[in-house]
Amino acid sequence: MGSGHGGRAGDTAGRSAGGGRADPATEIFVAHRNLLFTVAYEVLGSAADAEDVLQETWLRWAGVDLAEVRDRRAYLVRIVTRQALSRLRALGRRRESYVGPWLPEPLLTAPDVAEDVELADSVSTAVLLVLETLAPTERAVFVLREVFGLGYDEIAGAVGRSPAAVRQIAHRARAHVAARRPRGSVSPAETRDALEAFRRAAETGDLQGLLDVLAPDVVLMGDGGGVVQAVPRPVVGADKVARLLIAGLSRAAAAVSLRPAQVNGHPALVFLVDGALDTVVTARVDDGLVTGLYAVRNPGKLGHMRRETVLCRRTGRASG
Repeated sequence: MGSGHGGRAGDTAGRSAGGGRADPATEIFVAHRNLLFTVAYEVLGSAADAEDVLQETWLRWAGVDLAEVRDRRAYLVRIVTRQALSRLRALGRRRESYVGPWLPEPLLTAPDVAEDVELADSVSTAVLLVLETLAPTERAVFVLREVFGLGYDEIAGAVGRSPAAVRQIAHRARAHVAARRPRGSVSPAETRDALEAFRRAAETGDLQGLLDVLAPDVVLMGDGGGVVQAVPRPVVGADKVARLLIAGLSRAAAAVSLRPAQVNGHPALVFLVDGALDTVVTARVDDGLVTGLYAVRNPGKLGHMRRETVLCRRTGRASG
């Protein structure tokens, strides 16, 4: 895989350049690649599928006559959005048969993602789960408008609706998300402190310590994808969650270690078993207490925890 993400599309683009200076189409695509990946990931919640969409976008872009394209960024965003929407509709059918709860694919992210508060909020597990409740077109419109700040005309071209219809969809999606998203912004330090208290209590088997950091109505969700064991349905309540965690950790205490990490722009924990990555846990924190725990164990979803993924809302420097 290439640096960060989008390796397959980047490799294809690189090969097309013939080893010397990249051709204009390749240079333009590489300069926008991190932005395009971020759009696709926010629409899909899956890095693997976002990479596939990036590959499809490159194949279409490589056949475009650049002389006919006035706004290359807008053109690329339109292609990637259409490809992501098509894949999202197909994924909806696939997720209906998914074993157990489905959680977004975690990404090991660089510290600068956390510095863009709006971007970090939009890729948090809690918000991505809210976006899952939107219809595909609503999700794409919300992402392009609220996260990337695109105009209604530009979004209309990407989703195949009129600007007036897009305005209505955006209003509806915004209200839907506002009613379900976390109540307020939480500083990274507050999340880090809560997770550190959680880690200490979990590692030492301190039941009271866990109860002190978990909100009374905390929800634990696990995603094993039917490949590895995970909680088959959400577990609700501090006492149930704390006892389940301590029982699970005590059975493999000698082999398990918990490490802090930066995942999807927020502090998180990774569980290592015999030194190998086993589980990625992200959290929702409100008023200093953990209100949501999201544990991804499906090995097929842990590939992007090996190296940092670059996410951005604007066109970055060309890198590859």
